[in-house]
Amino acid sequence: MIPVTKTFLPPQEEYNSYVKRAWDKVWLTNRGELTLELEDKLKKYLDVPHITITNNGTIPLQIALKLFGKGGEIITTPFSYVATSAAIVWENCTPVFVDINPEYLTIDETKIEAAITSKTTAILATHVFGNPCHIEAIEAIAKKHNLKVIYDAAHCFGVTYNKQSVFNFGDVSTCSFHATKLFHTGEGGAMFCNDDATQQQLFYSHNFGHNGPLAFHGLGINAKISELQSAMGLALFPYMEHIIAERKKVTDFYNSHLNFENLKSIKIRENTEWNHSYYPLLFESEAVLLKVQEALAEENIIPRRYFYPSLNTITYTNGAEMPVSESIASRVVCLPLYVGLSTIDLEKIVAIINKLTS
Repeated sequence: MIPVTKTFLPPQEEYNSYVKRAWDKVWLTNRGELTLELEDKLKKYLDVPHITITNNGTIPLQIALKLFGKGGEIITTPFSYVATSAAIVWENCTPVFVDINPEYLTIDETKIEAAITSKTTAILATHVFGNPCHIEAIEAIAKKHNLKVIYDAAHCFGVTYNKQSVFNFGDVSTCSFHATKLFHTGEGGAMFCNDDATQQQLFYSHNFGHNGPLAFHGLGINAKISELQSAMGLALFPYMEHIIAERKKVTDFYNSHLNFENLKSIKIRENTEWNHSYYPLLFESEAVLLKVQEALAEENIIPRRYFYPSLNTITYTNGAEMPVSESIASRVVCLPLYVGLSTIDLEKIVAIINKLTS
């Protein structure tokens, strides 16, 4: 089978060497030495001022919304993974959708201001497939209206915008370290910010609100990562340049061999160093997508309709119509992309797609 993605695993003995350190100390959670070491490595590698790593990639969104959403309206994108909208609803806030740009697939910044009301407390925007939003416009709007900005940057490990980490923008940025991501801890995530006061809030919020063992800053939850998860991150860390380079080879192959006469790929925003996290492909219609998907499945090739459906159509979001997002969601599929995907398999994928779309 050729899946849409395949988890990169470091040599097992290298992972085991980190696990042994936790084993020898009998310290498996509560921010042991492996977690502290991983945070330090990531902070330097990503060039960020603050990072708190977590047990998954969704809970950083929930923490940010708990701190800054304040039960209000959150302007957000309908084109993202369901966790983005679910976190808003879960934290008793109301998602207010704004349609997306048809080329970049990120929230359409020109439509944000019209959606702001007296109940708006924050903007939660997704850097889609690692492609940054129009950050300058979003942050200018937020400053004008005194709103917080939260970026769902789940796909953005290693992405830079204007020569700095995309995690350095907004009041809070979040990332996923899920096993399907190019950097992973099996399951995990992280939250980033630029100022000390916000970092203190994020940090105590992820550790039950603790201020030392017997006092509390305020309300918190258990979002701590385990030492076994951190061990995976540490074992994977030395391979990051290799992982990104190998994924770039796959995206370059698609770019040079697909026939784009009746297809479109995502437009990467200017001044972005992309991480090749996904390869979304847009077909002319859902009917064509389904035909191609069926033909690929017959060859045991499994792409993914990602993101589908448009989040404004999910029952609990009560969203208005979003014609661009709904159209894109019905016609987009992510092609297989992972380290080790062979040229023979890539040729097979491309041949099927080109035959049915040319």
